[in-house]
Amino acid sequence: MQKLLLVAALMPRLDPKQIVEVKREDLADLDPASSLMGVVEGGRYSIENLWLGLLLRSGNDAANVLARVGGGDRGRQGGVDKMNDEARRLRANQSHAVTPSGLDGPGQYTSAYDLAQIARATFAREDFRRYMQTRVATVPAQPGKPAFEIVNDNTLLDRYPGMLGGKTGFTSLARQTYVGVAERDGRRLAVTLLGAETAPLGSLGEAIALLDWGFALPRDTSAGRLVEPEEKKSSAMLLLSGLVLGAAGALALTVAAHWRRRIGARRESATSRTFR
Repeated sequence: MQKLLLVAALMPRLDPKQIVEVKREDLADLDPASSLMGVVEGGRYSIENLWLGLLLRSGNDAANVLARVGGGDRGRQGGVDKMNDEARRLRANQSHAVTPSGLDGPGQYTSAYDLAQIARATFAREDFRRYMQTRVATVPAQPGKPAFEIVNDNTLLDRYPGMLGGKTGFTSLARQTYVGVAERDGRRLAVTLLGAETAPLGSLGEAIALLDWGFALPRDTSAGRLVEPEEKKSSAMLLLSGLVLGAAGALALTVAAHWRRRIGARRESATSRTFR
């Protein structure tokens, strides 16, 4: 799920039309069996192509290239540093990135609450929503490699009414994860899942159940709220004390957050549940 933090940190900084060249260092430490967009060393791709490869195929290779380019003189590490700066700005205080792809690394962590914070920031961007709703994209031909298509692996996009997009993930430590956002009648809900392979309905089934539950609640229902980046530190609060206290015994920790799309709206509300 750190790929969403990469988006939050670097999508505002990078020109989607910029063409960048893939370097050996971008691919050197990647497991060929992991999720990849399929870029090649020496290949030239637009930033937009790389965002699509990151979001449609969860491309770890695309993540490394984007972090290196966005990191400037400090390369990939500079991109990761910007991710952590963005996490602090968003008040995602239970998150720390070590790798741009989200692959496990020493000292890397996040929480369901923080993923809701990051999802709010990314889904506020029109370009991000457009990428997430792309069904098929073409990766351009490179010397020795023909053009090919990548397909969006978010199976809820055409299955759940109002779905704006979703991102799946898996690592040995985080296990199966999911972040998804849907909107109906101007009301937007986000659901975040960690360790979801043990959930009775599976990650997508749990996501659907949580979204259905959230949309069925009265519009003004709130069990807490997501803090705003500009709030004073003393006002930052978790949604519910039970969210943390119950997390250790939970099969899946979930947060469903809803917010209105009024321009300049400052008040946000959220609901949360812990499934045991």
